[in-house]
Amino acid sequence: MNLAIEIGSIKPENLKLVTEWVQHAEKLGCIMAFSAEAWWSDSATPLAYLADKTSSIKLATGIMQITARTPAMTAMTALTLHDLTAGRFVLGLGASGPQVVEGLHGVKYNPALSRLRDTVKICRMIFRGEKVKYEGRTIQLPLPDSQGKSISISHEPCDIPIYLATLGPRSLEYTGEAANGWLGTSFSPDYPEAHLAFLRKGAEKEGRSLNDIDLCVSTRIEIGDDVDAMIDKRRPGVAFNMGAMGSADTNFYNDAFKRAGFEEDARAIQSLWLEGKREKAAKRVPDAMVTAFQVLGTHEMVKERLSKYREAGVTTLKLGLDGAALLTAGPSGTTRFELLEQIVDIARDIE
Repeated sequence: MNLAIEIGSIKPENLKLVTEWVQHAEKLGCIMAFSAEAWWSDSATPLAYLADKTSSIKLATGIMQITARTPAMTAMTALTLHDLTAGRFVLGLGASGPQVVEGLHGVKYNPALSRLRDTVKICRMIFRGEKVKYEGRTIQLPLPDSQGKSISISHEPCDIPIYLATLGPRSLEYTGEAANGWLGTSFSPDYPEAHLAFLRKGAEKEGRSLNDIDLCVSTRIEIGDDVDAMIDKRRPGVAFNMGAMGSADTNFYNDAFKRAGFEEDARAIQSLWLEGKREKAAKRVPDAMVTAFQVLGTHEMVKERLSKYREAGVTTLKLGLDGAALLTAGPSGTTRFELLEQIVDIARDIE
């Protein structure tokens, strides 16, 4: 099982430290570093900077929001990063959610899956060096009844891997059909079929199997003895996902926990959160909604959990490590650099 890291936010005051973080992961053998697209940064620009500071680690967007740029611009950005990284770029795409898409970008969220399909198809068309002529549900190129014409991008054909961040059943099926990799969240190795059943169905539809897809799953990891404190610290984050990561009607994180068997808990936590009772929502999170979806505990407990991810079929584990400041020791007294070294050692032990 391979390991990947999250880059975190790059700001002037921590640019050198973040660069050292990615270089440290590269030295330890981590295969990918993911740049997020959140409220402070786009996902592509940091990778352009890091391309010159690294040599072997793959640099990936985790994720580019498909409504934030046109498919052609997404493909052109990917081609640029492919060149800057000497072929080490991985294009991670996702639909985000209605609150961000409609609130920040001013675009209707649905039909999200159709837009994702159209984006992937157009990107691959451009990667192959073809003239762009496409008729999809959300995008028509050239624009009908316009002065537009079919255009090909002046770049040699190349094969850029596309990873999709998906959570809903239909979008998971499409990921199984079309993607090189899956960027999974809200995943538990105790309940893998809550996601993998849909990925497998989509893959088989196209004559593929799960072995054709890099199952890249995110999890938060902490090593230490005070497991109760670790769990308590993470309850608010779970409550946030259940209540705030989407609207009352559309919350893919909440739905994923329901499919894993936590329907009553997920609904109750969401209800409390939407009523503004955030502390009560956090207290309502049962231990299992933390421990089954994250990796917490002693060295041996972490080793056992990592083994379960590998047994569940996860091929790449994307590590979420605590600490806003990379060199600041967490509750266990361990810096993020040291924690990564420990995780790498444990992962090697279970191979």
